[in-house]
Amino acid sequence: MSEESEKKLIFVYNAESGGAFTALKDTLHKTFRKSTYQCNLCAVTFGAFGMKRDWKNFVNDLDVSVEFKKKDKFKFEFLHKDEFNQKYDIKDAKFPSAYLLDNTSLDLFITQDEMNDVKSIDELKELVNKKIEEFNL
Repeated sequence: MSEESEKKLIFVYNAESGGAFTALKDTLHKTFRKSTYQCNLCAVTFGAFGMKRDWKNFVNDLDVSVEFKKKDKFKFEFLHKDEFNQKYDIKDAKFPSAYLLDNTSLDLFITQDEMNDVKSIDELKELVNKKIEEFNL
């Protein structure tokens, strides 16, 4: 086994995958009926034309700039809830949320309630940084 292990932070949207039509429908819903939109993670991190630049830059910078205590590589994955459920067998998973995959262990990293309390990209970045500290990464 190598000295370097891989950690993956998996963000899970409370939305189904489904291509361009589903994406357009979601964009219109979060734009015009924000109060009834079910995915706060999508609402905070996505605009009409895709992932917001500030969030994308944060994720990219964190991926390459953080020195973890065990020299771990740190990767990100973004999944819709149907993709997550297909890939991982987590009973009673609630979305939106985030999970930490560390070799073979999958742990809840950000709960649905925590994700739904976030109101801006800055708050989400603070939450991710706080959780990195809590998980001693």
